Amino acid sequence: MKRLSYKKAGVDVIKADRIVSRIKEIAKSTNTKGVLSDIGSFGALFGVDAKRYKNPVLVSSTDGVGTKLMIAHGLNKHDTVGIDLVAMSANDVATTGAKPLFLLDYIATGRIDQSVLKDIIKGISKACRETGYALIGGETAEMPDMYQKGTYDLAAFCVGIVEREDIIDGKHTKEGDVALGIESSGIHSNGYSLVRKVFNKQQQKKYAKDLLKPTRLYVKPLLELQEKVKIKAIAHITGGAYFSKLPRIVPKHLKIVVDKKSWPIPLIFKLMQKKGNIPEKEMYGTFNMGIGMVVIISPKDINAAQKELKRFKMRSWVIGRVVKGKGEVELI
Repeated sequence: MKRLSYKKAGVDVIKADRIVSRIKEIAKSTNTKGVLSDIGSFGALFGVDAKRYKNPVLVSSTDGVGTKLMIAHGLNKHDTVGIDLVAMSANDVATTGAKPLFLLDYIATGRIDQSVLKDIIKGISKACRETGYALIGGETAEMPDMYQKGTYDLAAFCVGIVEREDIIDGKHTKEGDVALGIESSGIHSNGYSLVRKVFNKQQQKKYAKDLLKPTRLYVKPLLELQEKVKIKAIAHITGGAYFSKLPRIVPKHLKIVVDKKSWPIPLIFKLMQKKGNIPEKEMYGTFNMGIGMVVIISPKDINAAQKELKRFKMRSWVIGRVVKGKGEVELI
C-alpha cells in the first residue's frame, strides 16, 4: 500500500515553520509599545495603556483585497497588495477617529511560494509602519486542493481605540456643513470585477501601473486633521461608492449634494468608462472616481483642513454641501 503523508498531500509543515521565522523578522519592524508577544504564539498579546483613556472604546474592521489579486497574480507583481490589505481595514477604522493598535493577517494559498509571500508581508509591514499598526500575528494556510497553483487570497483584521466622547459618527453634522473630498491614489481596491471585464490581460499589463497602484493610507493624515479642526463625519469611499457610503454619515433629516465637477477625475476612470461603455451612475456607484475619503466639516474650517492635508501631499476639494433632505446623497 502507498504510504501517505501531509507533505505528499501538498502541505509542507516544516517549510511553513521556516517561513514563519522569516516573517517574524519583518513583522518586528511594526512593533509598538503595546506588543507583548512574538509572531507564532498561540494568541497574540497586546497591552493597552488604560491611563491614557477615561472611557476607551475599541474599534475593529476586517476586509480583503478582492479580485485586484487576480491582476497581481496575472502580472506576477505582489509587492503592493499587502499595502491594499492594510489600507482597506485601517482606513475604515480611521473614519471613527480611532488611533491604531494592532493588525492580524490571513494568507491562504495552494502552495507557499516564499518569494511571493515575502513580497506580500513586506507590503503589509510597510503599511503598518506608515499607519502605526503593529502586525502581531496571523495565519498562512496552505490548501492545495482549494487554490490553483500560484494563487492566493488575503484578509486582515485590525483594532483601534478611541475615547468614547471623541468618536466621530456624524451626529454633529448640520445644515450648511461642507463635504471635503480627499484625493485617492487611483482605483484603490474596489470594483475590480468590473475592471477585469473592461481590460483584457494584455491591456491589464499595459495599464499595470494604474491598476496595481496601492490604496492610499489615510490614517495619520486624518488623526492629525482632527487635532486641527472639528471633524463631524468621515466616509471611506469603497464598495458601493457615493450612493452607498455617503448616506451612512448624514442624519436622516439631511442630505449631501455632491458636485461632480468640483474635482478632477483621474484619467484611468475616464478610460474605463469609455472602453466599457459604462453609464455615469454606474461609475459613481462602483468607483471612488478620484476621492478616497469624504470629511464633513464646518465651512470656517476649510482653509485649515486643506492646509493640514497639504502637509501630507494630499489634495482636497470642497465637493459638496449638507442640506435638508432624507438621509440621502444627490450627485449633480
